[in-house]
This record gives sequence, structure tokens and C-alpha cells, in this order.
Amino acid sequence: MPDLSPPQDAAEAALFAECWDAVLSYADLCTSGAGTAHQLADEAFTLGMRELRAAQGAVRGRATRLPVIPRLLTAVRDTVTGWESAGRGHKLDPDLRLWLNSEAAARYTGPPLGRPVALRGLRDMPEADATLLWLAEVEALPLPTVARRLGLDPLTTAAELDQVRVLFHDRCHRAHRDTPLDAECRSYARLLDAVTRSPGAETPEDLSRHLATCVPCAEAAACLRLHGGGIPAALAGGVIGWGALAYLERRRRAAEVRLGVGTASAPGTRADDEAARGRVLRGSLLAAAGLLSAVALGVSLMPFGTPDDTDVSARDDQKPIAAPDTPHPDPTPAPSHSAAPATTRTVPVPASPIPTPTPTRSSKPAPPAPKPSATPPPTPTPVTCQVDYHLDDQWSDGFQATVRVTTDVPLSGWQLAWTFPDGQHIGQTWDATPHQTGAQVTAEAKSYNREVAAHGTIAFGFIGRLDGGNGTPRGFRLNGNPCATD
Repeated sequence: MPDLSPPQDAAEAALFAECWDAVLSYADLCTSGAGTAHQLADEAFTLGMRELRAAQGAVRGRATRLPVIPRLLTAVRDTVTGWESAGRGHKLDPDLRLWLNSEAAARYTGPPLGRPVALRGLRDMPEADATLLWLAEVEALPLPTVARRLGLDPLTTAAELDQVRVLFHDRCHRAHRDTPLDAECRSYARLLDAVTRSPGAETPEDLSRHLATCVPCAEAAACLRLHGGGIPAALAGGVIGWGALAYLERRRRAAEVRLGVGTASAPGTRADDEAARGRVLRGSLLAAAGLLSAVALGVSLMPFGTPDDTDVSARDDQKPIAAPDTPHPDPTPAPSHSAAPATTRTVPVPASPIPTPTPTRSSKPAPPAPKPSATPPPTPTPVTCQVDYHLDDQWSDGFQATVRVTTDVPLSGWQLAWTFPDGQHIGQTWDATPHQTGAQVTAEAKSYNREVAAHGTIAFGFIGRLDGGNGTPRGFRLNGNPCATD
């Protein structure tokens, strides 16, 4: 257990048990090693608990503070800011350090009306409602677990969550209208509220063009959409900032582990990920040893001198060799360096001036005739990844999409490639670095999400531009290997 200031009562001890995993998970994203992550989580948790104690006895009613977990995650961001200022930034992720010194980070500490809409909307909600929304949407806890933690009726929790989503929409809409906006943005505020509230409403072309060029309104649109599954990303991005989508993915995986459907590694513990990769590697080595033994046995049973004199065990694309008593798929026997050619029966000599040689058992065999079917076709590359491409939103000249890749093997770096069918162009991207040449697109890992355990998931999103249609991308390949698609 980390060296924290001791809990003052049982309620604080329960708070530590519920929230430490989330704090450590985000701290691990922010740092360059597991030991440093624990140190950061320790300091941040202590800072957060100090702030929570100071807030005890505050006037209740209209909320002026965030739920507990978002407050503790904010303490992580405050702590890394302090590390960077105190010359301890070398312990942090390099991309995080760039973000800390950018205008994006300054928004979280600048004028209140300039802070992210989702942060202001969540803070403006009653704390119980904000907690329900965060636990269900960001922490990905099952509703029965949320109900038990908050003392709610499990039969009505889903209906309450729907009402809380509507409340979050209203608070974000009000926060957006309170933001200092220019005349054009203000003229679209009411239309944006109407379009995002209805699931079947189409985005007018002029509003679509405005959202493609105005960052504050596009951010507000992401928070206001009640449908399409965008609330988790809007919440995490508004409260956490850097690394929000990576944090979401970790919490989803942690929830799957709790339900018994995910990998058993604890979130935020790189040592467990390394152990899992080691187990996969050891299993792969044993499987490879068995395969080599089978190949060696097959070679020892083959006639001396194969047609192409190729070392069978050195070929990656060689098909498994049939057992000696199994008929070979090629009915034509292979020629031997010490035997006559395969055809030995007597062929009638036609009445022709051209003599036909008669096969003889010469010590020097005739060169073998070429056999087009002698070389087996290469074994197809096994599919080791699954891609889920989800179109989150679309307007007249643009769209937003999320890509999730599940890999069967551990990765220490990744690059996902695909082809756009309708001339789409990738634009702003988060949690990946994009490159595009014509219709070919590649998305490369960031420094903080290079390491992926076996059966782990890569997730990133982007905003694209349309030149006509918007068909689903095809030909997904992860590090050169083809991926299956849903």
C-alpha cells in the first residue's frame, strides 16, 4: 500500500479502496515507469484527500465541486504540473510535458468561462447526479455496481441515468451560452442545441461548416450529443485533458476484468503486462519448438535431394509436411539425383523421321521437366487482430470516427494501415499520429500507448473530411498483418 496520510475514518478508508485504482491508472499514463507511477499516485491521492477534507462542511445544494474520482484525477494533473515546474519533468511522459506547456493545458487553470464545457457542465450538476454519470460513463462500472455504491434502486438506475444525461446536456448547453462567443457562434447556439438533442436530426450544411472551423463549438457539440456514445470521451476530455481516451480504454478493460471477461492484469501495472507478454512468448517458443521438430521429422523421411534443394525448416511460408503414409497432394513423384526420370514405360515410336529416345537407366539422370504445381502456394498470413471501425458522427463535408483494434499478440509499437474507399481525408487525430498518401492511411502509436499486452485493445479517434461518399475503410493491417473487421 502506498505511503499515504492515514485515513481519518472508515469512510476515507472505503474511499481509498474505491478510488486508488483509478488514480494509479492515470498516474501510470503520465509517467515513464511503474515505480514513478506509484510515487505520482501517492502524492496526488494525498493532495486530493487534503482538498476533500478541506471541503467538508461546505454548503450543499447547487454543486460547486466535482465528484470524488474526477477531483482526484485533477489532483494528478496538478501534481504533474508541480513536478514540471520543480524540475522533475524528466519523470513524466514526453508528450505530456509538451501538453503541459501548451495553450491546451492553460485552459484548465485559466478564466472559469474559458474552461472546457464538459468540465463546467459536470461541476454545475448536483454531486450525486454527476457521480452517477461519471461512474457509469467513464469508469464503465455496471449499473448494479453503481447502484450499490450510490445506494440507488437497481431497478430504476438505468432510467435515472437517462435523466442525468439530459441534465448534463442542459448544463453543457448553458455553459456554452455563457462562454464569451463571437456573433456567429452565438447565432448557432440554439440550432446546435436542437440538432444534438434529437437522434434523427440532420445537421444543416451551414452549421456543419461552422463546426468544421470553430473549435469551441465543435467541443460543445461533442458534449451536447445525447446519442451516439460520445459522452464518455467528452467527459474524460473535459475533466482530464491529456490522455483522456487512453484512460477510458484502461477503465473499460478494468471493468471487463471485474466481470471476468477481460485480461487478468491489473490496470496501471506494467509489471503484470510484462509478465503476460512473457507467458505469451514462452508459449510461442514451445509451439515453435514443436513445429521445428515436426518439420525435422518430415525432412528425415523425404527422399534425398528435393527438387529445389531448399532448407525446408528455414522457410516461413512452407506448408506442414504430410506424414509418410499420407498421399502427397501432388501426384507427380519428385525426380531423384540417382534414379531415372519418373516416366519408365515404353512409348510407341510413330512413323516419323524424328527419332524418339528410349528411356534408359543411365548413371547420369536427365534434367527433370519443370513442374508448375511442384511449389505449394504460400500459407496465408494468420489473422492476429480484429478491427472495429465506428462512425460516431457525420455532416455534409466531414465526419468523426473511432477505431478499436484488438491484438492477439503483445506489441511494443504499432502502426495501423487502411484504405479509404471514397476519397476521405483524415484530419485531427487523438491517441495516434496519422499519415496519408492518396487513399492510403497509417496511424502510428504515441509514446504513451506503444505497449499493448496480448489480447489488449488499441483505441484512437479522428475527424475526417469528405469529398463525396463515406464508405467504411478496408484493408486494415496492423504492423503489416491483415486484420479481421466486424
